[in-house]
Amino acid sequence: MKISLGFSPCPNDTFIFDALVNHKIDTGGLAVDLFMEDVETLNRWALEEKLDVTKLSYGVLPLVLEHYIVLNSGSALGKGVGPLLITNEKSKDQIVEDKLVAIPGEHTTAHMLFSLAYPQAKNKIFLRYDEIENFVLAGKGLGVIIHENRFTYAGKGLHKITDLGDFWEKETGNPIPLGGIVARRSLDTAIQCQVDQLIRESIEYAYHHHTETLSHFIKENAMEMSEAIMRSHINLYVNDYSINLGVSGKLAVEKLLAVYENGHPAAKKSSDAVFLSRNP
Repeated sequence: MKISLGFSPCPNDTFIFDALVNHKIDTGGLAVDLFMEDVETLNRWALEEKLDVTKLSYGVLPLVLEHYIVLNSGSALGKGVGPLLITNEKSKDQIVEDKLVAIPGEHTTAHMLFSLAYPQAKNKIFLRYDEIENFVLAGKGLGVIIHENRFTYAGKGLHKITDLGDFWEKETGNPIPLGGIVARRSLDTAIQCQVDQLIRESIEYAYHHHTETLSHFIKENAMEMSEAIMRSHINLYVNDYSINLGVSGKLAVEKLLAVYENGHPAAKKSSDAVFLSRNP
C-alpha cells in the first residue's frame, strides 16, 4: 500500500523520517508518496484533507480532528522549546499591542501562544518562518520566531522580548505541544498503527546511527544551516515525546485543545478519540 506523507525540511523532521522514507528500515510493504513543505503549508493542507499522514502545528489540530487522529510518535513537545517574540531594539519594555508583529503562519502553535500572551495584539502579518528575522532586522515590526531561528537571532543583533513557551509552561504547568503527526481517520486502523510504529522505529534508527555524522538527507534539506545548528535543532525538538507522547504529552495536547475551546465556545467539538490507541 502507498500513503501520502508530509513533513517539513527542518532537521528535526528529516531526522525523524530519514530511515522511514529512505528505506533504511523494513516498512512492511508500506510505500510513501513524500511531500516536504513548510509547516504552515502542511497546516493548510491538513485543513483541506490533502494528505494521508502529515506533520502539523498543534495550533491547527482543533480544526482538523474530525478527519485526523494524532499518532503517538513523531511529535515535537518539551520545555524550553517554545517560540520567541523578538525585536531589533535593545529596550525590551515595549508596548507589544502597538506594534506590527510577524507570525509564522495563522494556524501555527506559535500564533496560538502569542495570542494567549498578548490577547489585545491585533496588528499581525503572517510570513514564512524563515522570513521573520529579516522583517525584524528591517525595522518593520516585532517577530515571533521558531525552529533554528532560536539559535541565530541573537547573533544578528536581535533581542528577545518574551519566551512564549515559558509563558505557556508557567500558565499551565505542561510541556509545550508544538507539532505532531496525524493520520487520516479513513485509513484502516492497522495502517495507522503500522505508520505509528514505523515512525518510532525510524527515530530509534536515527538515534543509533547519527551519533557521529548527520545523514545526507538531513543536510541536503537544511537550507545551508551549519552542522552545529542542525544538531542543536535536533537536540531541542526531538526527545522522548517524539518517540512516544506518553501521558504527560497527551495531557499537554489536551490542555491546548481545552484552551482553544475556551476561546472559541462556538467551535465544533469532535466526538472521536484524539489519540491513536496502540492496542486497537
